[in-house]
Amino acid sequence: MAVTALTALAGGAAAAKDTGLIFVSNEKTNNIIVLDPKTYQVVKDVKVARRPRDMHFNADHTKLYVACGDDDVIDIVDVAKLEVVGRINTGPSPETFAMDEKRRRIYVSDEEGSALSIIDMDQNITEYEVPTGAEPEGVFVSEDGKTVYVTSEVGDLVHQVDAEGGYVTQDVVVGTRPRRFAATPDKKELWVSTELSGEVYIIDRATFMVTGKIEFLPPGMRKSDVTPVGLTMTKDGKTAYVTLGHAAHVAVVDVPTRKIEAYILVGKRSWGTTLSKDESKLFVANGFGDDVTVIDTKTRKAIVSIPVGRIPWGVVIDE
Repeated sequence: MAVTALTALAGGAAAAKDTGLIFVSNEKTNNIIVLDPKTYQVVKDVKVARRPRDMHFNADHTKLYVACGDDDVIDIVDVAKLEVVGRINTGPSPETFAMDEKRRRIYVSDEEGSALSIIDMDQNITEYEVPTGAEPEGVFVSEDGKTVYVTSEVGDLVHQVDAEGGYVTQDVVVGTRPRRFAATPDKKELWVSTELSGEVYIIDRATFMVTGKIEFLPPGMRKSDVTPVGLTMTKDGKTAYVTLGHAAHVAVVDVPTRKIEAYILVGKRSWGTTLSKDESKLFVANGFGDDVTVIDTKTRKAIVSIPVGRIPWGVVIDE
């Protein structure tokens, strides 16, 4: 496909904001399954490059950017047309990324390159390759765009990166195999899931020091099965949802007290997760169940399981 990021941006796409459509990336079937928000029926099967994982919309939700790990690209999906219209080249095996549209940059963790790529999203040019610990994954850009945080799964580190200069300024040690981030709305804390130690570490952003951690153990589960990965928080910063991987549960955490309020049974290898805009539903991608679990956040119970592709990684909603 001879399309580029430049042609995608130059073409005038039809507006398609707030459709409510649900997008699920599937690592093994190399596709994005698009679901109707009311019926949960498949609206479109969008073929993308190999091993799609992390996904993010641009600000006006006209484009969906998809990291495709086995082809070293980020595919750009037109949300109105539901088809790939552009492509951005990355380093080896992009897994997660973050966008700063004000600066027209994408920050990509290159899993097999042990680096954070800083890419000009208009020119499709890599500006910096920032060395990190082995197997970087989680990426979070500060609200002012000056700092980028990156996890290193093998190094058990969180790196703090100067976004403008393209270099690591500080490191902090966390638990075993750190994966993904969630930031409290007050901008004071960064929560980091650490998969193999079965915890979430809490970093004070002002001091860049660990100030606490949360351990998980759903009833009847072995500690070794508790492998937290996905994190999402409510807009008021009061509640966090943590997917527990092979333990097949989501933990509901009271953010101010850091206490676990409930465990919700979901599917096998629960990873990616997102809340609906009104926060009435939580969507969880179950990698080994080939499905997405929908949770009613008020009752804290699963209400439906939706079959998708093979090895679903993440889920996002156009709203």
